[in-house]
Amino acid sequence: MKEQVIAAIKANMAQYPNFYITDIAGLNAEETSKLRRDCFNEGIKLTVVKNTLFHKVIKDCQNAEMDLLVPTLEGNTAIMYCEAPAVPAKLIKKYMKAGAEKPVLKGAYAQECAFVGADKLEELVNIKSREELIGEIIGMLQSPIQNVVSALQNGGGQLIAGLVKTLEEKEN
Repeated sequence: MKEQVIAAIKANMAQYPNFYITDIAGLNAEETSKLRRDCFNEGIKLTVVKNTLFHKVIKDCQNAEMDLLVPTLEGNTAIMYCEAPAVPAKLIKKYMKAGAEKPVLKGAYAQECAFVGADKLEELVNIKSREELIGEIIGMLQSPIQNVVSALQNGGGQLIAGLVKTLEEKEN
C-alpha cells in the first residue's frame, strides 16, 4: 500500500514541475469541495499526503533544493501540483483576501527553487512562467526593430534618400 502511494506521488512530481505544500486541515466538507473544484478549474491537482511518505519521496529525489522543504512536513499536509508556477499562490491569495484561514502555504517548489514559509506567498504570486518570460524577451528584442520601422515610416523617404546618397558617394 505504501509503495503504491509513493509511486503515485513520484508520478505526480514527474508530471508536474511545480508543487506547493499546504495545510488545509479544519476545512469542512463544503469548503474542501469548493477548494478542490477551484483547484481543478485552475489546472491544479490537489492531494492529501502523509508527511512520512512525502518525506521519503523528497529524499529519494536527491535534490538539495527539495530537501529544504522537509521541515515543512509537519501537521496536516496537502500538495498542490501544477504546471504554471504562480497559479496555486494566486489561488491561496484569493482565499486569503476572501477571509479564509485555509489553505495555508507551508512551502513550495517552483521553477526548481524551494520557497519555505507562508511569507513567500507574494514572491510566488509574482513568478512568471517560462512562456511569460519568453514573451517579454521577444518584446524587448522586437522593440529596436519597431523603432527602425517607425523611423522609416515617419521620415523614411528622407532617411532612405540620405542612405542612397551616402552609398553613391562611397562607390565613387
